[in-house]
Amino acid sequence: MSFADVLIVGGGHGGAQAALALRQRGFEGRIVIATREGYQPYERPPLSKDYLAGARPLEKMYIRPESFWSDRKVEIRTRTPVVAIAPQLRSAELSDGSRIDYHSLIWAAGGDPRRLPCSGADLNGVHSIRTLGDVDRIRAQLDGGVKRVAVIGGGYIGLEAAAVFRSLGLPVTVIERLDRVLSRVTGEALSGFYEAEHRRQGVDLLLGHEVDALLGDEDGQVRAVSLADGGEIEADLVIVGIGIVPAVGPLLAAGAAGTNGVDVDELCRTSLDDTYAIGDCAAHANPYADNAVIRLESVQNATDMANTVAKHITGEREPYNTIPWFWSNQYDLRLQTVGFSTEDDEVVVRGDPDSRSFSIVYLREGRVAALDCVNMTRDYAQGRRLIEARSEPDRDALADPEVALKSLL
Repeated sequence: MSFADVLIVGGGHGGAQAALALRQRGFEGRIVIATREGYQPYERPPLSKDYLAGARPLEKMYIRPESFWSDRKVEIRTRTPVVAIAPQLRSAELSDGSRIDYHSLIWAAGGDPRRLPCSGADLNGVHSIRTLGDVDRIRAQLDGGVKRVAVIGGGYIGLEAAAVFRSLGLPVTVIERLDRVLSRVTGEALSGFYEAEHRRQGVDLLLGHEVDALLGDEDGQVRAVSLADGGEIEADLVIVGIGIVPAVGPLLAAGAAGTNGVDVDELCRTSLDDTYAIGDCAAHANPYADNAVIRLESVQNATDMANTVAKHITGEREPYNTIPWFWSNQYDLRLQTVGFSTEDDEVVVRGDPDSRSFSIVYLREGRVAALDCVNMTRDYAQGRRLIEARSEPDRDALADPEVALKSLL
């Protein structure tokens, strides 16, 4: 048995940033990161983009070189996830049977890809995109020859992967059970733009279709996706991108409050003593979502929550209160989103979507609540200030792309 002043569960962006921030703030105690993967902390966004395309080598994926962690006395235990905790004893059990006692616990374990609830989900050639190992397996299959790809799920991961496969010259079908892509994260105008773009790039986009089963051959290799309406889509490589399940089992088993992930307060504290949760698995009341309790699956959320926890552990009480922001690269389109939009928001389109450079502004009760900016970095940067200021700009000026957003403050 060993002791860590801070035990961090998970080696993604949140876990890595928590360790970095603690050291930057002069924390001298023992820090241990326990991760189920066999790698040092690495960047996740390129998995469905540059790394999948083979445009970024493994050594460029690491958040910091291995020597960085050892120089700062951050111990990283790979392939040893935490499987149980005893919060009263402040003790954690790892998968190899060892235990680590701790003073503070930071849970940054993220989530697991949601599985298809149908037969054939375990066939060879069926993949998710969540880890380096996932993408390495996809690339190995690509190297062996792939005839046709099916992507199940029209969210960011699915659409980014579809764009990569089209860039590699592969036939691609995207299957989405709802009536538009990106329906959980944006409004109809942006969904329609990306639907048109993917079809223009040669993607066969099927909306409003349920997957009934995955069909395989005698060797256990996927060969087709069977749809609930009786249709079949041929595919020897299938990507499943239908969301994640928060990896919080040991926390909930130990008594932490939570249903969709684990609940945290404004300082990222769970209901367990000296136990924090950050990143994809942390459900929090977000002021930019009218204080609705939500989980945010983004690098920004993970790193900012990590900073909040590091400050609290080192004696500074500063609640988490950062505007959500996201990005997505598909083809030559750079989407940058800031703020949090809802279906009830008023929508103002800035510029012409046909120009492939425009913004969509979402207004809630007259004030700017969010922006989706396609190849419009200036609007993204200036629009953030409108959200912070709770601005209520003139609609005609807002819709005019010649009017700088900063002038509307």
